[in-house]
Amino acid sequence: MFVGHLALAFAGKRFDARPSLGWYVAAVTALDLLWPIFLLVGIEHVSVAPGATAFTPLVFDSYPWSHSLLMSVCWGAALAGVARWRGLAPSSALLLALLVVSHWLLDYFTHAPDMPLWPGASPRAGVGLWNSIGSTIAVEGGLWLAGIWLYLGPRRSTRWVGPAALWSLILISTVIWLAGPWSPPPPSERVIGWFALIGWITIPWAALADRYYQLRH
Repeated sequence: MFVGHLALAFAGKRFDARPSLGWYVAAVTALDLLWPIFLLVGIEHVSVAPGATAFTPLVFDSYPWSHSLLMSVCWGAALAGVARWRGLAPSSALLLALLVVSHWLLDYFTHAPDMPLWPGASPRAGVGLWNSIGSTIAVEGGLWLAGIWLYLGPRRSTRWVGPAALWSLILISTVIWLAGPWSPPPPSERVIGWFALIGWITIPWAALADRYYQLRH
């Protein structure tokens, strides 16, 4: 799941407007931002097997340090600690922590049974929504549209920079997500890792967009 995670970032801003959208994007994508680093240093592994699921050819062989349920709680607590250090309210920091953990829950519904509960000899869970392209697009796309609506509904832009940044982020994210099932499979684990690092730019991108939106009065 990709835009489904971002949808929860937009929705989070509806429920607590104080943190920047950049904080929310950091929370919902935290596990996927750590994952390519762990791939590149060799402590987690992914392989390419076209047909593994209908929506993606990736087989997540080992990613307990970024994507296990236990570690998602730990990473959520870490982000909450950073948020408190940066001056965010305790309730805002708690919401960010919960959004980090939400990543595991959404992946549980989309992934094949490969989601570990903890590092080590853990059972693996997953419902397998990715086995159907149509169902994946319907469910994740519905979340995406709802998240965008929740963010924009009570807000107006203050300068053209806001809509330009926001809609470019939405458009590019949507295109990357929809193109996934029909794109050529990546050639290697290292290429996947380097490409996935691009995700880090979504944090300042979202923060820039949010800076030029304000609540309607």
